[in-house]
Amino acid sequence: MKCRVTSRTVRSLTLGLLFVAASTITAQQLSSAKNDDDATAKLVCEMMSRFHIHQVKIDDKISSEFLDTFLKQLDPQKQYFMKSDIEMYEKYRNELDDMLKMGHVKFCYDVWDRFLHRLEERIELAQQLIDQPQDFTKDENLVIDAKELDWPATAEEVRERWRLRIKYDLLNLKLEKTSDEEARERLHRRYRMLSQTMKQTEDFEKLEMYLNAMAHCFDPHSSYMSPQTLEDFKISMNLQLDGIGAALRSEDGMTIVADIVPGGAAAEDGRLQVGDKIVAVGQAEGEMVDIIEMKLSKVVRYIRGERGTKVRLQVKKADDSEVVNYELTRQKIELKSSEVKGEVIETSERITGSQARIGVIHIPSFYRDFDGAQQGLDDFKSTARDVQKVLDDFNTQDIDAVVVDLRTNGGGALSEAIEVSGLFLEDGPIVQVKEQTGKIKSHDDVDPSVSYKGPLIVLCNRLSASASEIFAGAIKDYDRGIIVGDQTTHGKGTVQNVMPVTKSFQFLSSPDRGALKLTINQFYRVNGDSTQNLGVKSDIVLPSLIDHMDLGESFLDNALAFDRIAPAKHDQLKLRSGELVAKLATESQKRVANNEEFQKLQKDIDKYLSRKNRKSISLNEAVLRQERNSDKSDDETKTLEEEEEKLTKDGPIFPKGYYNDEVLHIAVDYISLLKGLDTAAK
Repeated sequence: MKCRVTSRTVRSLTLGLLFVAASTITAQQLSSAKNDDDATAKLVCEMMSRFHIHQVKIDDKISSEFLDTFLKQLDPQKQYFMKSDIEMYEKYRNELDDMLKMGHVKFCYDVWDRFLHRLEERIELAQQLIDQPQDFTKDENLVIDAKELDWPATAEEVRERWRLRIKYDLLNLKLEKTSDEEARERLHRRYRMLSQTMKQTEDFEKLEMYLNAMAHCFDPHSSYMSPQTLEDFKISMNLQLDGIGAALRSEDGMTIVADIVPGGAAAEDGRLQVGDKIVAVGQAEGEMVDIIEMKLSKVVRYIRGERGTKVRLQVKKADDSEVVNYELTRQKIELKSSEVKGEVIETSERITGSQARIGVIHIPSFYRDFDGAQQGLDDFKSTARDVQKVLDDFNTQDIDAVVVDLRTNGGGALSEAIEVSGLFLEDGPIVQVKEQTGKIKSHDDVDPSVSYKGPLIVLCNRLSASASEIFAGAIKDYDRGIIVGDQTTHGKGTVQNVMPVTKSFQFLSSPDRGALKLTINQFYRVNGDSTQNLGVKSDIVLPSLIDHMDLGESFLDNALAFDRIAPAKHDQLKLRSGELVAKLATESQKRVANNEEFQKLQKDIDKYLSRKNRKSISLNEAVLRQERNSDKSDDETKTLEEEEEKLTKDGPIFPKGYYNDEVLHIAVDYISLLKGLDTAAK
């Protein structure tokens, strides 16, 4: 079994791209999997009750919450279902538990059928409303907080709700200086594609959402993974896949090449280019399949296949619209953009009057190729191995300090967090784990060697979770270094185990039913504190917009509570102290207060906070235009995308900028203070 610690996914994949990867699951297998849905649901229930850390029974209480969660997942803004639909489902409120335990999932597909029926009604209405004239001088508002809305009871309520939604869509495009004709054309296309995409939802995806709704009633991190999702999960942990080496995106029903992975089949072939549109896919033999207006995840499955096999692509070229046919051989692709990277920064080039060499290590996740490790491969992917390589390189370059950048690192393998911590610490406890029985087990670094002993800064934000928090907590508890970033980390203090959905005695012969990612333990810092909800607090806090967003464990439904246990015996390395941290924080606060860029950021934060909890948006053009002009940074999704893009794209891993430069400033001060302490001690 594979132990994994992750944060709740904030977004599915960086920038919405799907990597074309190999899979052992074919489209035909997935389409026929419905025959096993009942058995899968029954097994999931049995395993949830048996292996979850709280061993909660699936009863009427779970059933009631299950119903609400499932309906909310399908229609979070209450735009599709009618009140009569919801009332019809009320009779099942205390019955879903019994139905699921018996393996009956017909309710799932019945609700989906009703949802798709309502969606078609709403899309038809939307297409009518798009062409109607609009008055943007009226003082109308669109309610955006679903908690303020009831389900619509009449056709008139539905029409009014959608009239305001379409008006908002059109106003948004108008403020972007889109002509009325183009705006209407774009909305017609958008809602047509929404309809087609939702109608292509496959049965395995419906069942996955349904069983996830039940699992999330236990805690926010337990989930069911279909065979397809499990394949993607393995790719994210192994950092390798079999495929053509292209990243795809969907736009207006077309599958577009968004990126070419260096070293992949497409890159070596050289013909497929960014911007090309793939219009049909075929295997080595047989007919080509038209993929125009096909759901992107389904397109990816058609292109997937085993290493060494061939795939045929019909491509409309970006430069001249010529339609050509390419045949590519699938091969192993290393996801280099997602692995550990390091660079050495000369502070004299960034900070006037300073002279230091700072090694920066960016760890995007705590990945581990479990299969490769179990097979005894010498070159299996491992975060600890890659960090060791970077530190070995740093040690030849006479660096003065190291910054470990864990921003947006949502976690990974528990074993990797322990091993990476051990590179900076001598032997001793790294994390404590409480098992189902209440027994506390200490997970120790057993290797007394240390790869780097100098000044250390750990950089975190609200998206640093789980394994990241284990590492940051150990560094802080041992007084090994200082934590810089948002006020605190994500606050996820639970351990998940990924286990196949099967009876243990059928492990080798049972059909592939996917897997459960199940919360089985809680972990605690060496000092005895859980990271649950509260996270690991920064020693030095730097202003950040996402620090004020509702990101973190404490904002998730059914999150476990914070608690603490007895501390584990451990050494204090005296590379940080209350007095030292106070001096560093004071100097940083002075610089931040006098920095124009940080001042602009603070204004953006103030504007964001002033409207963070608003319940509605004005549909008056003058009002909304003034609001947009006064605040062009107050876009939560854009902010998160830009944050992740900076940390994942090729180029410098720690680019010049006011935030990163302040981290380097702190590092320079830290080096100076430690030298002073060392001199005084001598």
